[in-house]
Amino acid sequence: MKIIEDARAPNPRRVRIFLAEKEIEIPFEQIEIMKGDHKTPDFTAKNPFQRVPILELESGTIISESVAICRYFEELEPDPPLMGKDPLDKARVEMWNRRMELNLLFHVAQVFRHTHPAMTDFEVPQISEWGEANRPKVLETLIFLDQELESRAFIAGKRFSIADITAKVAIDFLKPPKIERPEKLKHLARWYDEVSSRPSMKMPQKDQDK
Repeated sequence: MKIIEDARAPNPRRVRIFLAEKEIEIPFEQIEIMKGDHKTPDFTAKNPFQRVPILELESGTIISESVAICRYFEELEPDPPLMGKDPLDKARVEMWNRRMELNLLFHVAQVFRHTHPAMTDFEVPQISEWGEANRPKVLETLIFLDQELESRAFIAGKRFSIADITAKVAIDFLKPPKIERPEKLKHLARWYDEVSSRPSMKMPQKDQDK
């Protein structure tokens, strides 16, 4: 069993943090998206959508999509629960994780993919107007989060969850497209600092050096 990824990309990092929180150790095999490794026939046969990460089981079964991979490990190792404990809690975590995916990470990715020069050959056509249109949507979500975090410790409630992982990775990803996180958002800053201090958030040294 192994995970194939490009550790510099946001979605693989979500899975890495998830596994670190559960103290699950699994081999990682690196490919380089910027070199087109995800478009090779071998990788495309494993994931026709040519996206990372993918989980390759010993049986040869391939699981793609970050949340699906996390769900697999959540079922294998329920503790600590990162996707909820009871039906209501699971629904709440799912709701907030989807909000972080669709209203934050997605918009950050669109700004990056449609405005960053390094993505010209990857996002065809690259539409700068669309990228710029997503910037205010990122800010709207950050303001919304700040308001929500005034009344609770974590995004989905009292416990750290996959929703916090998705939001943290999305906010860290603000840097490449040069999106500023407003300093006035104090509740968001408190949450960000607390979540950032978790051991699971530390990237492997070899990835930090890239």
